[in-house]
Amino acid sequence: MFGLGWFEVVALVVIALLVFGPEKLPQAASQAGRTLRNLRRMANNAKEDLRSGLGPEFQDFDPADLNPRNFVKKHLLSDDDDWDRPANHQEPAVPVIEPVSELSYGEIPPYDHEAT
Repeated sequence: MFGLGWFEVVALVVIALLVFGPEKLPQAASQAGRTLRNLRRMANNAKEDLRSGLGPEFQDFDPADLNPRNFVKKHLLSDDDDWDRPANHQEPAVPVIEPVSELSYGEIPPYDHEAT
């Protein structure tokens, strides 16, 4: 329960009993439960609105994947890359780059109009 041990839970109950008193503690607990339920409902509605707004391509989208720690675990540390490829898949050949001769002094370099 939220990473708390039994001792911490008992200590929180005793503190709540001292702060609110025995007559107001049930009201405070029910109000806290209602607030937590409303927050959970609002978060679920926001997730559903996000999924419906993104469209059918992102139906399996999970907002928890946006957490950098989860993103690294899912995409960088997983070894599932080999499972996606068919058995006869071959890696593409590395393109061969030919060495370029150096220009002499005063020579104008070639202009590639597609590169700019």
